[in-house]
Amino acid sequence: MATSSYCATANGAELFTHYASNSRLIGFNSRNRSSKLFLTRTSEFRGVKRCFHVKSVSSEPKQKVQDPVTEEGAESVLSSFAPDAASVASSIRYHAEFTPLFSPERFELPKAFFATAQSVLDSLLINWNATYDFYEKMNLKQAYYLSMEFLQGRALLNAIGNLELTGSYAEALKNLGHNLENVVSQEPDAALGNGGLGRLASCFLDSLATLNYPAWGYGLRYKYGLFKQQITKDGQEELAEDWLELGSPWEIVRNDVSYPIKFYGKVTTGSDGKKYWIGGEDIKAVAYDVPIPGYKTKTTINLRLWSTQVPSADFDLSAFNSGEHTKACEAQANAEKICYILYPGDGSVEGKILRLKQQYTLCSASLQDIIARFERRSGDRIKWEEFPEKVAVQMNDTHPTLCIPELMRILIDLKGLSWKEAWNITKRTVAYTNHTVLPEALEKWSYELMEKLLPRHVEIIQMIDEELVHEIVSKYGSLELDKLEEKLAAMRILENFDIPSSVADLFTKPERLVDADTETVEVSDKVEVVTNDEEDKNEEDDTGKKTSLKPEPGAKDIDKKTTVVPEPAVIPPKMVRMANLCVVGGHAVNGVAEIHSEIVKEEVFNEFYELWPEKFQNKTNGVTPRRWIRFCNPPLSSIITKWTGTEDWVLNTEKLAELQQFVDNEDLQIEWREAKRSNKIKAVSFLKEKTGYSVIPDAMFDIQVKRIHEYKRQLLNIFGIVYRYKKMKEMTAAERKAKYVPRVCIFGGKAFATYVQAKRIVKFITDVGATINHDPEIGDLLKVIFVPDYNVSVAELLIPASDLSEHISTAGMEASGTSNMKFAMNGCIQIGTLDGANVEIREEVGEENFFLFGAQAHEIAGLRKERAEGKFVPDERFEEVKEFVRSGAFGSYNYDDLIGSLEGNEGFGRADYFLVGKDFPSYIECQEKVDEAYRDQKRWTKMSILNTAGSSKFSSDRTIREYAKDIWNIEPVKLP
Repeated sequence: MATSSYCATANGAELFTHYASNSRLIGFNSRNRSSKLFLTRTSEFRGVKRCFHVKSVSSEPKQKVQDPVTEEGAESVLSSFAPDAASVASSIRYHAEFTPLFSPERFELPKAFFATAQSVLDSLLINWNATYDFYEKMNLKQAYYLSMEFLQGRALLNAIGNLELTGSYAEALKNLGHNLENVVSQEPDAALGNGGLGRLASCFLDSLATLNYPAWGYGLRYKYGLFKQQITKDGQEELAEDWLELGSPWEIVRNDVSYPIKFYGKVTTGSDGKKYWIGGEDIKAVAYDVPIPGYKTKTTINLRLWSTQVPSADFDLSAFNSGEHTKACEAQANAEKICYILYPGDGSVEGKILRLKQQYTLCSASLQDIIARFERRSGDRIKWEEFPEKVAVQMNDTHPTLCIPELMRILIDLKGLSWKEAWNITKRTVAYTNHTVLPEALEKWSYELMEKLLPRHVEIIQMIDEELVHEIVSKYGSLELDKLEEKLAAMRILENFDIPSSVADLFTKPERLVDADTETVEVSDKVEVVTNDEEDKNEEDDTGKKTSLKPEPGAKDIDKKTTVVPEPAVIPPKMVRMANLCVVGGHAVNGVAEIHSEIVKEEVFNEFYELWPEKFQNKTNGVTPRRWIRFCNPPLSSIITKWTGTEDWVLNTEKLAELQQFVDNEDLQIEWREAKRSNKIKAVSFLKEKTGYSVIPDAMFDIQVKRIHEYKRQLLNIFGIVYRYKKMKEMTAAERKAKYVPRVCIFGGKAFATYVQAKRIVKFITDVGATINHDPEIGDLLKVIFVPDYNVSVAELLIPASDLSEHISTAGMEASGTSNMKFAMNGCIQIGTLDGANVEIREEVGEENFFLFGAQAHEIAGLRKERAEGKFVPDERFEEVKEFVRSGAFGSYNYDDLIGSLEGNEGFGRADYFLVGKDFPSYIECQEKVDEAYRDQKRWTKMSILNTAGSSKFSSDRTIREYAKDIWNIEPVKLP
């Protein structure tokens, strides 16, 4: 074995922390595994040279780098090792010098962040590799969570918190001339998600690692995320997200892990009778891994993200040298753009194709990886019937639906299983989480587009659909024909398709002749009718198509039969219903809140629930208490620990309920208010920096931060603020002060780039804010602020500072929500409708500690019908607000289209579909109760404490335990 050595000065030459305090020789596995570094620590003083001896192992093929946990004697060294501030500082200095991403002249904040993160990753690698190897050797059943979004937030503070190294890193950085908080702020949020779907997935990964469940996450590595939001005088503007411009210290590319992905082409049948998908466009998906550490545990699981590219052989060198540069790079560009953007606009055919490519890439690459792992762990005895006993695949919403036909394709076409075997395995492996109660929001794809892009999968989906039709006919064949057709129309995966030929005879209707005397017309496929009416008529045939019944010119004899030529009819497009495929192909379907799961069973998938009631479950969402209290709200965390007498609440949130017994204690209330105020002071500085607006910390912080969407009703909130402002303007200064408490109304969230109405709402909020915030008569009594580019890091600052949070969606339209849980955990009182998880939060915290308003879910359909019939009478206060906006009080922008959506009785984009006008009176009256409660700070503090105490149910740890037990059938396993 070759050995080399070199010397370095003290400034940054000490290698991480796996050496004891005395001078001795120890080993360390480097991150790239190409060498083992052995450090002789010769001095503690700057300026004295240290010698490093490097033993090369790259010349020793087939030699496996030993796991530190299994290496003799190493486990005891590592398990007893607790790095102090000095050794952490040495590690940071080492990475600043020997893992350089910045020039060596200065040790400024960006460089300090990367060096700090790299030193943390060294610690994570030990547990990460040990976890990976342990799962491999034990051949455990493993859960795989597939999601198009993972809204991770910053990783540094979370990682050192989970490793219990926050104090050591804070002191080390202080000794190096930096503040931990400033270093942490250098990390950009990973642009891998946008809203609650992605944040839920990230909370789940945290809980899976913390609870020691064998599990991985799978997603896509978006280069630009959704977009970076800027707020200008014109409202929201979108820029490309730059989170990867300086690289990410947390991800490790696995160049040895890549899988082929195919699009287009055709399907042929070989001489062996097997199906072959040939030709088309070929790319490859390459794995990037991100460690997910658990809290106070060695378990560090993996988030595997796929990036897309093509082999170098696909670069057309000849074309490039001929000057055809674009043509030469075309294949690479087509592959790379798949992972450019989260949710690319799908208004064009090209946009739809790109979205479908994204979804298939996620599903195919992940399943190939899962299957390769299953085969490797099985060794020489692969038993495919055991696949569901080793693998659980969870589809987070309908985006990963293609897992079902892709798993079938791999098992049948590549592994040689029969249809029956593959279908049985697939149904036992895959499960589906539903995130919407809106039938129009359930994902559908054009059959024509899918057939073009994924021809083999369309064949498999057709076979699944036909099998479903047979099962429905077998179960409900005794129904009247019309009822059976209705059931098939609702349940089939393929929409607007003819009945499969195998059962078509059951639906054949005999042709009926026309009796001229009765003037009754019955139309079949070939229509011969008699008519005594020379005027045009239009009737519907048995398929619902319009048919013209006009006699030929000159026809006099009413008994003469006339061949009728049907008018051209609009043929509805053939679609593939992804949610139906999820329900059919999965063994479990769960909603994400109690009310949502009931709507899923009773409305969205009622026919499926009647057929397979055992499939349907509820799994109310949860959020990790580590990120959402322990790390983002240290003042409150200290108080909870002090009064419960333990820090066990971080792992067992049931302990939070113990705060109830101290709720009337004045000392606790004083500490509680001081903690809230300290968080608000931080938020004041942040708001000034980001928006330029100055606010006072003693005002009520009223916050609505979430994706901008009409059903979430930011419009109701801002209309309530406009009403408040108008009433203030009509009062004297003394009257205003007597009636209203000071409020800072904060909004945050992104409107999808092509969602015009949502972008109008953003523009309106900013215009209202610009007017109110500069009105000297109002002063600090009311401020309206829109925080640009809302993300996890902003949430971690605003949520602990919140007094009141708004969760005001139209009842029955929010599946669950998770921000409502985060606010409750941080002692924030909520105003909201009985929607999503609000229902359960209100039950847990107490009705008197939740401000409730608005129509309930079971009333919504009737209220919309009432509106359509012209019976709705708007409240005069609502009309007053609309007139005030139209008067130009908030600038010259024309808001007719925005306000018009709230008017009329029918029509797309009109008729107030989300019932803003209906709930407005109830909302502003409820806000008056909020003012009254806030004036009594003792009462408000008590309500705040009870919100935190009542949030114990909403930990993602509880949710994950339920998934593991009821859906995945996996057990927690601690590393030795």
